Amino acid sequence: MVMDPEVVSQLLARNSGAQRLGELTAREREVLGLMAEGRSNAAIAGRLFVTEKAVSKHINNIFSKLGMPPSEDDNRRVLAVLAYLNG
Repeated sequence: MVMDPEVVSQLLARNSGAQRLGELTAREREVLGLMAEGRSNAAIAGRLFVTEKAVSKHINNIFSKLGMPPSEDDNRRVLAVLAYLNG
């Protein structure tokens, strides 16, 4: 049985994203879930009873663990949410 190389590539990419999501702490996953709901940093902070600075730190950790360096061309917040939704 021969598998289409494109299918294999997509499966490996999806698996890689899921592995990266697995590196997130429970709190980081919670923050990412609230980001996926469209919540602002202030709203996330209020919901989790933490400071906005703590939320920013969690979000930066999420970007780092998902391999999303700062970029002028990409919106890392949107990319992180898409990774979460596809994971």
